[in-house]
Amino acid sequence: MTEQFWFLKRCVLFERLSPEEVRQLEAVSRFRRVKRGEMIYLPADAGEAMLLLSEGRVKIYHLTGEGKQAVLGLIEPGEIFGELAILEQSPREEFAEAMINSSLLLVPGQAVRDLMDAHPVVSLEVTRLMGLRRKRIERRLKSLLFRSNRERLTALLLDLAEKYGRTSSRGIELTIKLSHQEMANMIGSTRETVTVVLGELLYERLIDVQKRVVTLLKPEALAISVEQPPPVIPVPTPKSNPRPDGVSADRPAIRPESP
Repeated sequence: MTEQFWFLKRCVLFERLSPEEVRQLEAVSRFRRVKRGEMIYLPADAGEAMLLLSEGRVKIYHLTGEGKQAVLGLIEPGEIFGELAILEQSPREEFAEAMINSSLLLVPGQAVRDLMDAHPVVSLEVTRLMGLRRKRIERRLKSLLFRSNRERLTALLLDLAEKYGRTSSRGIELTIKLSHQEMANMIGSTRETVTVVLGELLYERLIDVQKRVVTLLKPEALAISVEQPPPVIPVPTPKSNPRPDGVSADRPAIRPESP
């Protein structure tokens, strides 16, 4: 069995399908590798396929009237994006760009719609995926409308800690390295403002930054300041043995992007 087969089988949308159904889905899907900075799709491109990220990192963003990026989300291995192709073959509305060398699987939207007709559980998972994505967008909109730059940046750091954090003796260390400009693009601010706010948090000893690695020294205090729960850091699970066919069993399960 190919790695693409296991990649599809571990997706929450398809995990209850029979091996033969997964093989049929694999037969109509297409594997693609993209290099850092390469565009995966552009606005107005035909939205004919849903994408599953196998490895790498992808950012989804819009461009403002001034030509600045407004980042909607970061996609990590195991996450689904471009999912509107599931419902209809409408043109894309945003940019998808590889932040590092990446691999992904393109699954035709019609193939997913056929599975939705045949399997109610697939329809339920698609509905859940759409709900999570809507919740994420609503949270981002509320943050932009009602929070200050400091509050937006603090909330971003907490969200990143939830997704990329690991516990250390000093607090929660972020395993993702983002430039000040990339952070600004994610909170609808400017690079200069992000630099100033990070300086304030450093001075107050709420965070520390060493070689672009951010550590939340007082995550509880940061969470209280923006009235949200402290980040929950998952406990690492022991690695399992590889399969006899040579495909690693440690690849994360395919899941919708967390809101």
